[in-house]
This record gives sequence, structure tokens and C-alpha cells, in this order.
Amino acid sequence: MSDKPDTAQILKGQGASDYEVYIRTDELLALQPEQETWKHPDELLFTVVHQSSELWLKLGIAEGLRAIQFVNAGSYQAAVRYLNRTRQAIDFTTTQLSMLEQMTPWDYQHVRTALGHGSGFDSPGFRNLRTVLGDLGASVTAALQREGHTFESIYLDVTGNESLYALIESVIDIDEAIMMWRSKHIKVIERTIGTTVSGTQGTPVSAVRALRDKSILPGIWDIRATLTERANVELATDAVS
Repeated sequence: MSDKPDTAQILKGQGASDYEVYIRTDELLALQPEQETWKHPDELLFTVVHQSSELWLKLGIAEGLRAIQFVNAGSYQAAVRYLNRTRQAIDFTTTQLSMLEQMTPWDYQHVRTALGHGSGFDSPGFRNLRTVLGDLGASVTAALQREGHTFESIYLDVTGNESLYALIESVIDIDEAIMMWRSKHIKVIERTIGTTVSGTQGTPVSAVRALRDKSILPGIWDIRATLTERANVELATDAVS
């Protein structure tokens, strides 16, 4: 009798191993344009970056929805765990944007002819993520009201409100991650097609740039200035006295 574990395939489906069946690699790897259809070899690079982005965003959306359920139930620390996953999913989409910079500006112009009127604005991943994060912002705002707190009261007494503090810091982590994605995306655009032109749907690069600092949760950045102004009065006075 052999001591080796039985590794024979047991899953039914398309693929030469259980891994291939479960991950559906045959289907997955058939989703990129075939070489004979390429208008330029960099179509494969372009497609892989964007398809993998959609997968990471799908995960980020799912984790964000789970987090909202926990926020609504008052389980703030549990929500933080899933929001951390959402943030990492966004981070991964940002990191891989650097691959697009491996194309020369002229090579991209060839790839661009294969896109039709395709644009990043049409990304279902980012479109749905914006919706989920808008719902997240509303849920967090409702939670603060339910608990009788504001951003300011949480930051002034973190020790007494650790779970709410962790929650709003997770939201600002996601906010910052999206801003970093937008910033990187803008630089990829500028490096590829220039700073004074328009994208595939006629959107000026300047209009994309104007969206960079849009926040999920109004007031979550302004509170920093409020606390600084308060410190300038109260802490300065304490120092003098």
C-alpha cells in the first residue's frame, strides 16, 4: 500500500485537474483576445490588467457589502475586518496600473483603436464600487448618529470609542486608497496620451484630474482642519497658562 496521498481528480467539470476545474482556468484564459485578432501585441497586456482589476473590484465590492451589514448591526469591529479587504483590493488595482506604463505612447495608440468607445468610466467594477461605498458612507453616518457621536467627539475620546474610531479610520483608509488609485490612473493617462487631450469618450484629462480628491464620506477630511483650529486655541492657551 502506498503512503502517498490520493491526488486523483474528483471534481467534475472542464479541466485536467481539480485546480483547473475549480478555478475554471480554461474559461478564464479564453477571455483575452486571440493573437490573430490583435491590432497590436500589447492588447494582451492591456486586457489582462483591466480584467484582473475587475476581479479585484468584484472582491472589494463583496467585502464592502458584508461590512455594511455589520455596520448596520452595530458590529463595528467586524466591519473593519472586511473594509480592510476592500482597501487591499483597491490597492491591488492601483499597483498593477504600472504595467500600462510599459507600453510606449505610440503603441498604446494602436491598442486604442481596438477599444471602440471603451472607457474606464464604463468599468462595472468602479461603477458598482462607487455605489457600495456611497451606501457605506450613509451607513457610517447613521451609525454615528445612532451612537450619539460626531467625528469630533470620536477623535477627542478615542479610548472610549475604539470600535467607532477603527471604523471611521477604515473608511478614510479606503477614501485615501481610491484617491491614490485616481492619482495613479491620471498619471498613467497623462504619460500615455498627454495632459491636454481627451480620452476615448471625449472626456478631457483635466476633468478626470478634478475627480481625484472626491470623498466617500463628507466631512471626514474637514474634521482634521477643525481639530487643528481647536488645538490652536485650546492647546496654545494651555501652554501659555
